[in-house]
Parts: sequence; C-alpha cells; structure tokens
Amino acid sequence: MKQNIVVVFFMFVLVGLTPLMAQETYGLSSESKLTIEGTSTVHDWTVTANTIQGKLRAQGTSLEEIEFQVDVADIKSERGATMDKKMYNALKKEEHPKVLFVLNEVKGQNVLSGTLTIAGNAKKVDIECKILASSDEVKISGEHRIALKDFNIEPPTAMFGQVIVGDDVTVKFDLVFKSES
Repeated sequence: MKQNIVVVFFMFVLVGLTPLMAQETYGLSSESKLTIEGTSTVHDWTVTANTIQGKLRAQGTSLEEIEFQVDVADIKSERGATMDKKMYNALKKEEHPKVLFVLNEVKGQNVLSGTLTIAGNAKKVDIECKILASSDEVKISGEHRIALKDFNIEPPTAMFGQVIVGDDVTVKFDLVFKSES
C-alpha cells in the first residue's frame, strides 16, 4: 500500500512538472525589423531587410535554438537600384541568396553566440542583445558591428572608385517571435 502511494505521488509530481519542461516554438512576426547602417566617402547610408524569417525554440525562459535568415534580394536601400545592385554583388546574391544566423548557445543572460553566414562565409559571433520573454512572445533587440573584411566582402565602390563604402557596418535588429501554440 505504501509503495502504491509513493508511485501515485511521483506520477502527480511528473504530470505537474510537464508544462514546466515543455518546449515552446516561436515564429518570427512581421513586426520584426532589421536594418544595416554604414558609411561611405560621400554619405552615410541605411538599408532595410524587408524579408526575414526565423524560428526560435525555448524551454521555459531559456532559449534553446534560433535560426534566422534574411533574403539578400529583398534588402533595399534608400538610395535606389544602383546602390542595391552594388550591394547584391558584394553579398554574392546569386551564389548565396540568404544571410543566416544559427544559435550555438546563450552566454549569460544577453549574449547570443552563434554562426553568422554572409556571402557564403561563416564566422562565429557573439551578439549582445536585450531579451524579453513572456508566455506568448520573445523579443530580441540590439545592434552588432560587422567588419565586411571578416566575411571576405570587398566594400562596394562607385564613380570609378571615388565613392567607397566603409568596411564597418552596424546591424540593428528588433525581432519579435510569437508563440506557435
């Protein structure tokens, strides 16, 4: 009898803890925004990623997995088609149509450590960010400086080399992942 009570007790405990151990999947919401800012010898510039996709998996409030991608063909500048074409060539759009980030681990409470792939070149990165999690969404925001040379990207030029894009760009992101359950 005592053995049955112990078994029943453990079953209640396990059933009660199941929601706490459940993994939750989130999809990237259309509210999300990503821009890239840079400089050139003539002016500062900003481009906007208009098509971004991503999935996030969490266990409770712990992020377990993030996969995020940006369609290179849908990154647009405020400067028009000429700048877009030069950017697409630098990013090797035809051979590598997506920029990818895959999470390896979360360091501390606010550093996403993962692999960033741009123009076919993968590099380990640590991205400081702000993470806010609730039961139905996870918000990740911040900015990250990237040196184009680290990804073997030749900074675009214009006007016979008179206008040169600076090697450093800053990616600013405000990502909203919504629960899929």
